[in-house]
Amino acid sequence: VQLVESGGGLVQAGGSLTLSCVASGNIYKVNTMRWYHQAPGKQREVVAGLTTGGTVHYTDFVKGRFTISRDDAKNTVYLQMNSLKPEDTGVYYCNTDIQGSPNYEEDYWGQGTQVTVSS
Repeated sequence: VQLVESGGGLVQAGGSLTLSCVASGNIYKVNTMRWYHQAPGKQREVVAGLTTGGTVHYTDFVKGRFTISRDDAKNTVYLQMNSLKPEDTGVYYCNTDIQGSPNYEEDYWGQGTQVTVSS
């Protein structure tokens, strides 16, 4: 299984970006999908998660600004980021729980995509 992120880049404060993460490979079912943020010199932290049932979680810092969504037909998760702040700068990683068979699940990480917000 491979996760490939895209959509990062350089944007001015107040701007928007949409990140995408596509899962491919031996996939029986994609379960919870998440986005993590790692700021320079800091630990990786979850910013949003979305279950197959539609339950959504956001960290307080991004509530009202970021929206996570998924397209199960495409095994893809998105992160719409609005009103970006310089503090949102960092590498964004996709993390997904994937079943390769009915009785086996493993979580996978993408390679990350860089987001830089200038002030």
